[in-house]
Amino acid sequence: MEPEAGTVGFIGLGNMGLPMSRRLAAAGWRVLGYDISEEARRAASAHGVEVAGDLAAVAPGAGLVVLMLPSSAVVSRVLDDDALVGHMAPGTIVADMSSSEPLRTQELAAALAARGIRMIDAPVSGGVAGAEKGTLTVMVGGAVPDIEQARPCLEVFGRVVHAGEVGAGHAVKALNNLLSATHLWVTSEAVLAGRRFGIDPSVMLAIFNSSSGRSGSTENKWPNFILPATYDSGFGLRLMVKDMAIAVQLAEEVGRPSRLGRSALALWQEAADGLPAQADHTEVARWLARAEDGHGD
Repeated sequence: MEPEAGTVGFIGLGNMGLPMSRRLAAAGWRVLGYDISEEARRAASAHGVEVAGDLAAVAPGAGLVVLMLPSSAVVSRVLDDDALVGHMAPGTIVADMSSSEPLRTQELAAALAARGIRMIDAPVSGGVAGAEKGTLTVMVGGAVPDIEQARPCLEVFGRVVHAGEVGAGHAVKALNNLLSATHLWVTSEAVLAGRRFGIDPSVMLAIFNSSSGRSGSTENKWPNFILPATYDSGFGLRLMVKDMAIAVQLAEEVGRPSRLGRSALALWQEAADGLPAQADHTEVARWLARAEDGHGD
């Protein structure tokens, strides 16, 4: 079956995939969705997504197949499964919007190209709130013609930025999250030290945000998720650790090891070991505060 320009396959209907596929359907796209979770399939079906019974039913007719999956390992399993790729028409574009390993992405792209399938990587930043509002930053790696063909779909999710060749999107996403995690950790240490000295955290944040210490952590995460003690940014702590590990590994693979990144990763891993499996990444501030107050885990 020839691919249809207005039909999108969407694999992975979880925390990010559900609002993203829902936005596509609301924007008038025909969305063929699949997830191994029956609950996720039911939720997507209630919001205009045509739920497929298996991977094989996603590909026929879809000009673009989006993957929003937990890791490169899962992406590889899905793309190695002939039930999906074997039903794709030549010229179909696969957009891996997961947070994946850049070098592995390049390997998958080469394998798909040998079968006439084009691949771009298009991870996002902005969390669940950004997915719901359509304000994500979409970091895209791939050939310009492929990106331009996929752009009308990707722009439903937010602002599209071409990062470079295939794999570049996944690289910059991981590096971005390494920065994000590192400044959240040091911001938390700074605020907790100031609080111990007797300074109101809100006052500190106001000063930081009008000074050179400001960051996404001082402007968004601390005032919106940590001070109110909701810890519900929508991005899991273990996903942050995974992305940090990808960035640190990439730095080593290209011969530019990140000494601070490696140390930050070790600290975050310590917090992950002491927090519940589903903890939001902003929980790291509460974990640090408990350690400071002598309560352990």
